[in-house]
Amino acid sequence: MAGGRRLYTKTAAVSQRDNEESPALVHEEQPQALAVVAPIVSSYNERIRPVLDAVENLRRLNIAKEGIQLPSIVVVGDQSSGKSSVLESLAGISLPRGQGICTRVPLVMRLQNHPLPSPELVLEYNGKTIYTDEANVSHAINAATEELVGNGKGISNNPLTLVVKKNGVPDLTMVDLPGITRVPVHGQPENIYDQIKDIIMEYIKPEESIILNVLSASVDFTTCESIRMSQSVDKTGLRTLAVVTKADKSPEGLLEKVTADDVNIGLGYVCVRNRIGDESYEEARIEEERLFGTHSLLSKIDESIVGIPVLAQKLVQVQAMSISKTLPEIVKKINEKLTNNLCELDKLPANLASVADAMTAFMRIIGLTKESLRKVLITGEFDEYPNQKNMHCTARLVEMLDSYSVDLYGCAESDLTKDFLLDEIRVLEEAKWIGLPNFLPRAAFLTLLQSKVRGIRNMPIGFVEKVWNYLEDVLISCITGHCENYYQLLMSTKRAAQVLIEKKKQQSINHVFEAIDMEMYTDYTCNLDFSQEYNRLISMQAAFVNEVLSENKPSHVTLDGVGNIDVNHLRQYPTVINQAFDLKVRMISYWKIVQKRLIDSIALHLMLSIHNLVNKDLETEIVRDLLSPTGGGIERLLEESPSISGKREKLQRSLRVLRQSRDTVGHIIDSIGSYTDF
Repeated sequence: MAGGRRLYTKTAAVSQRDNEESPALVHEEQPQALAVVAPIVSSYNERIRPVLDAVENLRRLNIAKEGIQLPSIVVVGDQSSGKSSVLESLAGISLPRGQGICTRVPLVMRLQNHPLPSPELVLEYNGKTIYTDEANVSHAINAATEELVGNGKGISNNPLTLVVKKNGVPDLTMVDLPGITRVPVHGQPENIYDQIKDIIMEYIKPEESIILNVLSASVDFTTCESIRMSQSVDKTGLRTLAVVTKADKSPEGLLEKVTADDVNIGLGYVCVRNRIGDESYEEARIEEERLFGTHSLLSKIDESIVGIPVLAQKLVQVQAMSISKTLPEIVKKINEKLTNNLCELDKLPANLASVADAMTAFMRIIGLTKESLRKVLITGEFDEYPNQKNMHCTARLVEMLDSYSVDLYGCAESDLTKDFLLDEIRVLEEAKWIGLPNFLPRAAFLTLLQSKVRGIRNMPIGFVEKVWNYLEDVLISCITGHCENYYQLLMSTKRAAQVLIEKKKQQSINHVFEAIDMEMYTDYTCNLDFSQEYNRLISMQAAFVNEVLSENKPSHVTLDGVGNIDVNHLRQYPTVINQAFDLKVRMISYWKIVQKRLIDSIALHLMLSIHNLVNKDLETEIVRDLLSPTGGGIERLLEESPSISGKREKLQRSLRVLRQSRDTVGHIIDSIGSYTDF
């Protein structure tokens, strides 16, 4: 009867003291205990029940969506490793069986010990509640799975919950995941392995998860795929418990496997024999005890790591330890999340209840926007945008003006040495007239001037377009920062800003066109720099002409302030070279004045335009848009933006979940410390 004593010490919910006082009771009442009580229930089920109920309620509240992970026992294993059979033995019910993947969705199995005359089984999924019984639970699970995944052989991460209320079962919550397979069968997607791996990794990665790794005794543990996955997230094995199935089929070397622990199973091994054929669960437990008590090899394995009752005891202990460790932290996270969400909700703008509220908000926002624009566009302050260089506007405007200036001074029309005097000679030839000699015709000068101005006219236009495009980005960014909480005002203000920028841009383009036209059709300046530069250059005329026409026939002549000039082509025009030189130096002197005017006048125009935009034009345009037929009036401000209303709704929904979660665990947190004693 050694086997019988061993069975009862692992299965009966009585103390060692009771055994010593009534040894006969062990043998006489053992069959009744197996048949009626299925005594694998832990002695502290009643004390852990409220905690498990609290955790299950948190799971139903879907608190994981709030970033708070719950402690779970996650069952993983290769296909056909016996996962479902282990769960069947723990629950005393039949689960779907067959070829290929039997578990196609995460099955959350909630076992609850209840002294009911008959078991109660409930399936929960997609908001549905389906009542079933032991005879039909397998069919009900298959039907629910097909509803979740379809009739094929694919899998889904949409969970299915099975609540089992039964007398004698351990209070446990476990998540059974699809078995690992590498080769897809007919009807399965080609990436079935990757899909299964993704689901498994999602469940076992959180530190709060306990990994129940189901291994077949016939495989090499070191090459087992489920071991590799669990080791990738739990290298030390501190949260991994291994169950070795099919010990009766591969007893050779099993003792060495579970004692050597080559794969770091920190929570230890439990070897089991699952139900075979038509055995009842009670008969299966008797056969399991007989196997490990009498088999020549398996009997050498320590009784503390064999049998479904031992597994149940270990799981309840591990679950209690996990909860005692994580639940206080979960409560802390709930409270922190609750506080943070309340702060975020308080930061959201209050709903505007009246036109007076809307007008007050409007005036305040417009004032703040104008002040921000005044800082970044006029006074050069950027304390509101210290790390956004794009908003350091005065510096960026100077850079754009400098770039425009460099381009203008470096363009082909500003090259003083190329084809020196040829344009002047051609124009003089065509502008000849009957009159006194040595008089320069004004038409020749205007012809050259107009040619140069036409050559550069696109440059200032491109410059002002670039500036106003940049200012539009700045304006929209500033407006968005101050109006983002008021959707209708944001839309109206952005629309007004875009209209205003387009107007300002067109005004600047018109100003440039006008400036270009003035330079093309009028040659005038009172700037003394013109006379000074002309006198300096004309004083070198005689020396330049003499050197060009000298017998030495130099190929190049250097002219101070102009450069090293190729002069070979000039010897064929001896009669007009003096007039051409005079016309050239007049143009050189005057072109410098034109360039400065095209830079300075446009810069001054832009600064005035920006000043007017900030101080009066923007506010006027916004009010005009808001009061227009399409603007909807100030009352439109009472409508909350979709982003803000969505955020408010999300925060309120989150607060409801967090408050319910806090209430759920608040009344049991003081009792957690007692579970660490087991």
